[in-house]
Amino acid sequence: MTTIGFFALAVFGLGALSVTTDTDIISVPGLGQAPGIVGMIIALAAYAGILWLAVRIAHPRFRSVWVISIATALAHLLGVGVTALVETGEFVTALAAMGDLITGGASVVVLAAAAVAGWAGVALRRTRASRPRWPWERDEPDV
Repeated sequence: MTTIGFFALAVFGLGALSVTTDTDIISVPGLGQAPGIVGMIIALAAYAGILWLAVRIAHPRFRSVWVISIATALAHLLGVGVTALVETGEFVTALAAMGDLITGGASVVVLAAAAVAGWAGVALRRTRASRPRWPWERDEPDV
């Protein structure tokens, strides 16, 4: 559930950053949409995997949110860089795309989205919350 929340926060944050700064997130000439798409897919996989490891224990710690957010941002950055390298075959272009993410603020947006969603995931596990249920779905008898 928080993986969807992370994706929504990241897409909204990156869109808001692009509109606010009036620039593209990756403004390197010659790159298509593939680096951004693959980078986000890899970030989603990293986020989900690390969050799953963090909440597997009975009483997860909120300190794991730091690891979740930093690893997710690095996975996004490396995913974009490697995809740009494969797409263009030029190492400098891949570094320029990664540099755009860092200097343009996109990496901070992904980091913040992962931190907020990761905190929510740990909080949901700590409170043992479950999905919402209608009154007729409950097991206890009506009084």
